[in-house]
Amino acid sequence: MDVSFAEMARITRCRTCIIVPTYNNCNTLKRVLDSILAYTSDIIVVNDGSNDRTADILANYPQLTQIHHPQNSGKGTALRNGFKKAIEMQFDYAITIDSDGQHFASDILQFIDAVEMEPGTLLIGNRNMLQPGIPKKSSFGNQFSNFWFWFETGIRMEDTQSGYRLYPLQRIPQKYCTNKFEFEIEVIVRSAWKGIPVKNIPIQILYDPAERVSHFRPFKDFTRISILNTVLVVMALFYIKPRNLSRRLKKKGIKKFFLENILDSSDSNSEKAASIALGVFIGIAPFWGFQTIIVLFLAVFLRLNKVISFAFSNISFPPFIPFIIYASLQIGSFFIPDLTPLHFNRLITLSDIQQHIAQYLVGSFILATVLSIIFGLVGYLFLSIFSTFKNKQQ
Repeated sequence: MDVSFAEMARITRCRTCIIVPTYNNCNTLKRVLDSILAYTSDIIVVNDGSNDRTADILANYPQLTQIHHPQNSGKGTALRNGFKKAIEMQFDYAITIDSDGQHFASDILQFIDAVEMEPGTLLIGNRNMLQPGIPKKSSFGNQFSNFWFWFETGIRMEDTQSGYRLYPLQRIPQKYCTNKFEFEIEVIVRSAWKGIPVKNIPIQILYDPAERVSHFRPFKDFTRISILNTVLVVMALFYIKPRNLSRRLKKKGIKKFFLENILDSSDSNSEKAASIALGVFIGIAPFWGFQTIIVLFLAVFLRLNKVISFAFSNISFPPFIPFIIYASLQIGSFFIPDLTPLHFNRLITLSDIQQHIAQYLVGSFILATVLSIIFGLVGYLFLSIFSTFKNKQQ
């Protein structure tokens, strides 16, 4: 394919380099490099300890920036060292291309088109996983990865595993915990948490089983990816999602937050009411210390409004806690009689709760259930009245 000078100039103008991590892909490496050179000579090749003919092939490309690892360190390490070198060379963007021949260099221009329209975006090539020749394990792994990326970031993607990507080097995080295949998951999740837009763009893909060499180890690498996702989920539920909700609330103010996230939300009134009920139930039930992670997990699992559920789970904020505990103990006493009933005219201590733990547990679950139903019904009624009033004004 003939590439015009203007197209090559666009790549240079965007200060974009191409990073090619490679490990024992001597059968396809030359073809990959030659195809990229038709578009740009700003190429950084990271030879990750290959023990085949890779070094001999690269010796024929002295014009390229080369990094040679003495031993195989993992794709994550190769990419991180490639990023470091690209930043040293003052590039703003890096496009990563796998060296196994599955990617087409012509799609480089697709990335340039997209980033010119939306500067600072992290772009991931969207492969057609339904085309003939795509291994079923690759399709399943991609769906698995897409789900967890959505759970951890709230962003829906069609392809999160493609190695054909464009990274905004000055914006992505600079420190990471992983160095193998799972790095490509960590970098996009943490970039999304940082507020960097992460999007798919369509690319071509070629799977040639006669040439393609995969170094993915199903058991070891899938285990590492699962461990990483477990850590990311915990971080998302305990820190990232509460942090983001708190920031949104502070930025908008309570009134605007209420209007945008509850009254004007695209969810149906029944979904909003169910979200309110879920938040109230978890906020009152005896899940002290775990309310945030439980309410967000259930909101995601039940496909309810996470913002509404989280907001109403804070019904048990400090001024209300003594009343909630006392009401729980009183309700529980109807089902589990006690010879030493508590009275609200004195301070209720932790020791009191421990002595009446059965009453408290039973009473709190009953109170949580009753109040969640009441809040849910009142919320639904209010939202229905608001919807009717809004429709009449329109």
